[in-house]
Parts: sequence; C-alpha cells; structure tokens
Amino acid sequence: MANAVQGFAALGDPTRRRIFERLSRRPMPVGKLASGLTVTRPAVSQHLKVLREAGLVAEHQEGSLQIVLLPGGKAEFHPQLSPRP
Repeated sequence: MANAVQGFAALGDPTRRRIFERLSRRPMPVGKLASGLTVTRPAVSQHLKVLREAGLVAEHQEGSLQIVLLPGGKAEFHPQLSPRP
C-alpha cells in the first residue's frame, strides 16, 4: 500500500468499506462478493480497482473464478472501522 492515507481514502466510500469488511472474514469470488451488494457487477469491479490501487485487496485466479482477498496485514484497518460502543 502506498500509504495509510490512500488506504483510508479508498475506504471512505461506504460500498468499498462493505467490500473490505466482507473480505476481512474470508476471500471470495468476485461474483459472490457482488451478489451481496446493492450495486451492479461492473460497479463492484470499479470499487475493487480503487481498493487494489490502494493496496488493500489482491486477486488471483482459481480455475475460472477470480478470487479477491486481503493481502497479509491489511486487516489492520478493520478494527478501526468498527462502530464504537
């Protein structure tokens, strides 16, 4: 990741934050990730591009599936996004 500011800026969008939160639980195929969101699949791809450019997500191919995951150490942002008591 270029820097923490870039990472937090990418997470400023509610949809990208939701994507990041879902991926903090486990890696998943793009199609499954998109099916749980209220935006279109192309919009999910654009959000993933922003997160990828910020260094917050990575992707790899498993057969015909594109799997999205958080690279090591990126879950550090997740506790800071949780609602405060």
